[in-house]
Amino acid sequence: MHSERVDELLDALGDARSRAILAALNEEPRSAKELSNALDVSLPTVYRRLDTLEESDLVTAQTTVADDGNHYKEYACTFAELSIRLDGDEYVVDVQREEGLADRFNDLWTELGGGEE
Repeated sequence: MHSERVDELLDALGDARSRAILAALNEEPRSAKELSNALDVSLPTVYRRLDTLEESDLVTAQTTVADDGNHYKEYACTFAELSIRLDGDEYVVDVQREEGLADRFNDLWTELGGGEE
């Protein structure tokens, strides 16, 4: 991982509100409004932190349709595990990504003989 990318991740993780958002999203996907209410943080602050976390590929957003027909984004963590270590004088960040539903479906399809490997 390039040093600029590592700096970006460390900056995102250095913010207490961003870490609280990640912890909440680790429990279950949530909307910005749900995060704001659960964490007692203003909605604009939540959106700023979510933007930073999305740019760092630590969260992803998916548009969801509510029962009343309104659309909103629901955010989820994109990783299962994240580790930071020092290698000499450089920080190394290892991110283990969650396997997405689409990936699991493709794997199952391949196992059933429906796709090429």
